[in-house]
Amino acid sequence: MSAQSILNAGAAAINISPHDSQFLYGYPHVQRMSTGIHDPLFSSALYLDDGQTQVMFIANDIIWVPGAMVRRAQQRISEATGVPAQHIMISASHTHSAPIVGHMIVADADPIVPREDPAYMQLLEDGIVEAARQAHAGAQPAQIGVASADATGIGTNRHDPAGPSRLDTPVLAVRNAGGQHIALMVVCYMHPTVLHEDSTLVSGDFPGLARQYLQQQVVGENCPVVYHMGTAGNQSPRHVTKSNTFDEAARLGEILGKAIEAALAAMAYTGQAALACEQTSVDLPLRQFPAIEQAEAEFTRIRDRFEQLKADGAPRQEVRTAECDLFGAEETVTLARAAAAGQVAAAAERYSPAEVMLIRVGDWSFVGWPGEVFVEYGLMVRDADPNAFVITLVGGDLQGYLATQQGIDEHWYEANNALFQSPDSPERFVEATRQLLSNRD
Repeated sequence: MSAQSILNAGAAAINISPHDSQFLYGYPHVQRMSTGIHDPLFSSALYLDDGQTQVMFIANDIIWVPGAMVRRAQQRISEATGVPAQHIMISASHTHSAPIVGHMIVADADPIVPREDPAYMQLLEDGIVEAARQAHAGAQPAQIGVASADATGIGTNRHDPAGPSRLDTPVLAVRNAGGQHIALMVVCYMHPTVLHEDSTLVSGDFPGLARQYLQQQVVGENCPVVYHMGTAGNQSPRHVTKSNTFDEAARLGEILGKAIEAALAAMAYTGQAALACEQTSVDLPLRQFPAIEQAEAEFTRIRDRFEQLKADGAPRQEVRTAECDLFGAEETVTLARAAAAGQVAAAAERYSPAEVMLIRVGDWSFVGWPGEVFVEYGLMVRDADPNAFVITLVGGDLQGYLATQQGIDEHWYEANNALFQSPDSPERFVEATRQLLSNRD
């Protein structure tokens, strides 16, 4: 780790909203072409330099950033700024109201889902690179502060509101010598899925509206908010929302914004913070898929349960959970067929081995994992180091979720929408992260 010295920092945000109508990705079997923009999407970058080590965090209001694009962007940014490519962490907020950016095997059974638009893909990649370039070019002497915000009220465990969750939200604030905020960086452990398939406006969902609250009420319009999603694979607003509307997204965004505002009010700042960056790779075991007939029988069982809940007038949250489980069962059928045809193993080679990335900022560690991961694994990392925070969808997706054994045993949606084996794969991420954390000087 580099010795502590005066910190320089820069930040920038580039609008990555589409210029034309795009298919909004995140919900199956719905022809969901965008009809306008409710709130803009951004690629938001934070650059830090302690005099010896440079790092970059770039968060994007998109469902994920494809791995191949991440690698191209890292190389382009490194060539433009001198920041080592392996010191650049690129993530996604996971909003479900942004353009499709890649193909999943499970979409092969959904004829409504199109392929990504090459023109938008270029806009997204160029936006990532330009945000990083501007953040680097605008670097100035800075101070940072770190604190934890209490985001209670924005959601729960989506299978059991009393189940495992994480609502302590780490906030890293950066300000210049004059006390003006340069950037906020947030890691939030919640799916941004207030808006559902009936919404056709481009939006960052509640994280985008939390950004609007913070910029309008707290830190100023020109302060980028670099928003990452943590281990939120089984976390959702489902049990706290009254409806799936922009009013509800704004209400949850304001809850998060006010929690961050309270954390900022008590924050202490320092002009010194040692930076360091480390990586390791993890081999992920492929999921063992059921026979096609077995998968089809399970789909029928889950479909019948869903239909019965609807007929019985069950609470909407319970019906929605059963509907998502039905989507997962359908996706397992698709994956079972692809595995039988020999298509899965070749696809998996694009994702494994997977990279685990760690960036230290003073006493805090930000850990990057690809894919969508259940909160329990982030809590395991917190148990190993309370100042370590996992950011997911770093470096791309994993063609589905990394779940717990309970999720597998109970046939939850996430466990059925998975390419890699759980709990083996996420446990390997946890162990690799513990090893990186133990390397602190």
